[in-house]
Amino acid sequence: MSEEHTKVEVSGDQPAPQQTHTQVKGDLNTLSVEELYDKEKVDLSTMEYGECMALLKTTKEGLTSDEVARRVEKFGHNKLETKEVNPFLQFLGFMWNPLSWVMEAAAIVAIALSNGFGSPPDYPDFIGIVLLLLANSVIGFMEERQAGNAVKALMEALAPECKVRRDGEWKTLEAAELVPGDIIACKLGDVVPADGRLIAAHGQVSIDQAALTGESLPVTKDAGDEVFSGSTVKQGEAEAVVIGTGLNTFFGRAAKLVGDAGDDVGHLQQILAAIGNFCLCTIGIFLVIVLIVQYAAFHYDYRRGIDNILVLLIGGIPIAMPTVLSVTLAIGAKQLAEHKAIVTRITAIEEMAAVTILCSDKTGTLTLNKLIVDKPTIKAYAEFDGDDIIKLSAFASRTENQDAIDFCIVNSLPDPSQARGGIQELEFKPFNPVVKRTEITYKENDSGKVLRVTKGMSHTILDLCSRDKTEEQIKALNDDVDEFARRGLRALAVAVDEVPNGDVEGEGLGFRLIGLLPIYDPPRSDTKETIDRAIELGIQVKMITGDQLAIGKETGRRLGMGDNMFLSKTLKEGPPAGSGYNDVDTMVLQCDGFAGVYPEHKYEIVERLQNLGHMTAMTGDGVNDAPALSKANVGIAVADATDAARSAADIVLTEPGLSVIIEAIIGSRQIFQRMRNYAIYTCSVTIRVVVGFSILCWAFQFDFPPFLVLILAILNDGTIMTISTDRVKPSPYPNR
Repeated sequence: MSEEHTKVEVSGDQPAPQQTHTQVKGDLNTLSVEELYDKEKVDLSTMEYGECMALLKTTKEGLTSDEVARRVEKFGHNKLETKEVNPFLQFLGFMWNPLSWVMEAAAIVAIALSNGFGSPPDYPDFIGIVLLLLANSVIGFMEERQAGNAVKALMEALAPECKVRRDGEWKTLEAAELVPGDIIACKLGDVVPADGRLIAAHGQVSIDQAALTGESLPVTKDAGDEVFSGSTVKQGEAEAVVIGTGLNTFFGRAAKLVGDAGDDVGHLQQILAAIGNFCLCTIGIFLVIVLIVQYAAFHYDYRRGIDNILVLLIGGIPIAMPTVLSVTLAIGAKQLAEHKAIVTRITAIEEMAAVTILCSDKTGTLTLNKLIVDKPTIKAYAEFDGDDIIKLSAFASRTENQDAIDFCIVNSLPDPSQARGGIQELEFKPFNPVVKRTEITYKENDSGKVLRVTKGMSHTILDLCSRDKTEEQIKALNDDVDEFARRGLRALAVAVDEVPNGDVEGEGLGFRLIGLLPIYDPPRSDTKETIDRAIELGIQVKMITGDQLAIGKETGRRLGMGDNMFLSKTLKEGPPAGSGYNDVDTMVLQCDGFAGVYPEHKYEIVERLQNLGHMTAMTGDGVNDAPALSKANVGIAVADATDAARSAADIVLTEPGLSVIIEAIIGSRQIFQRMRNYAIYTCSVTIRVVVGFSILCWAFQFDFPPFLVLILAILNDGTIMTISTDRVKPSPYPNR
């Protein structure tokens, strides 16, 4: 993107960070890694350029190989480390829960204690119980093995190679070999290999960091500006000094948050644990009573009493519960797949039913991440109407090698070919960062007149105009630009000139201001309907965007979400004066959203909502959304999301649009009703079996074959699997 397109972002632009003069005691050799990346003590991204280079003990000539070796030892390699989990131990972990404890106790009783008196151990029961235990554990293990995919996808997004100055020479090396203080070079199309500060910019340098920060347009970078690992160079060439590598980068912090987010216990696991504890307590109480009655009162022999204990253990536990619930969820996942939503963590379907708050990224999720002209809001200052202003501005746009703004304007025409329709291009002046505008001189095929059109930054165009300019027009333009700024719209001014002598280089009559084009990233066609339906279903919707506050508020107003939004700094500084909130938690819970957020802010917002007792869902598409997607109870990646976002998410949409989220909510609530019905049934069965068998044992000294109880339990739970297709009515409110 050219500077034209960032400079015209008059919509409440956040000012570029000012370089600050910080007194830092020490340098790269004396400071620890933690101290160096503690922004309250040392901020490499904003301190004076000279201080930054001195602190990193580097020059434009780069580092020597010996110095690099020392820094690798201190900072490690420029890559994301992943925690390797022993698959066998991970598998055994699924056998450590209340439901499994009873089954394991029954297996031990069957093989170790059920012997003697001329009878062999109870092998049939032991084998049957172990097979069920393994089947239940395999289901959970296969689910859990997906957990590391998010970090792996983040690693794949990093640049594999880069150009770096070592020992005074430019070399192409693995990006993993970079250390703080290295001098790197990036050109068009390169992925930035590490966090850095530009030390030289050749041409107009434009960086696309939308997937990292959520900004809807590439950002113009000058010498001294920070660039992020994982962002892409869209224009120009630059040299930079590396200030952060590995986990000490913007990208790395996102990856660390993704890794940390995987440690939470799922909602379904909590429910299963609660049911298991209920069954455990019920069985335990009656087991003690049966032991006393059998051996103390009835004087049963050892083997007869053990068999009865085994009956209690087998009959009292819902041994097929994990399998039944998994089948129910799998059917739900298949139904969602028909709506173009792929479920990557099957238990997320159940958790979706309990969601009370839906947080959503803006750029690329609520919106298209594609700029358009807001035609109803076009301001005209001459005899031209909106369509004429768009057509003339399209004349002053490139038709090939377009940037985001030119593409937006040309495609606002009924037919993009009209960008040169009926005219002969005589001269085109591309964007110049000095004058901040483009210009075309052309001849009309019909009249033969030679005209000029220019578009660019509003006040630059206004200053250029010399014809028909009045105080009223100047005031109107300034008022309109201010209005666009308040509404988060980008403003692009258009002016025309006439060349009477028909010469390309001829002097014109003077430019005349004709209009102001508002440009914005529009919501998806079904976004508003999705939000309205979510609210009807009792779900609060919040916007969490890395874009500017004014843009977030305007999008919220258009979608009916409200515009009670705050900047991310309020999470640290507290609610602003006059906001009506006493603390950060209340503000997070009750406001409509936040703007200017980084990945750690999105993660913190989701975490705060969860700590307040809310089941939280998150939708997103970028690397900056991955930590929050992973942390949320249900993470949803929209179509065209990055690999990192898809891997961190529990549900991945495969077609544009958000309406399938509502289908998922309704479907999950139906599944929850079926699972609740099963849970009630299975708990009642536990009481029935335990109480019934205990009464038979106490009153009639009746013995029941353990293996027959196992077969009955399997058949009983097997037939109840049909509950997974029960016709049920979803709750109109979140299920808890």
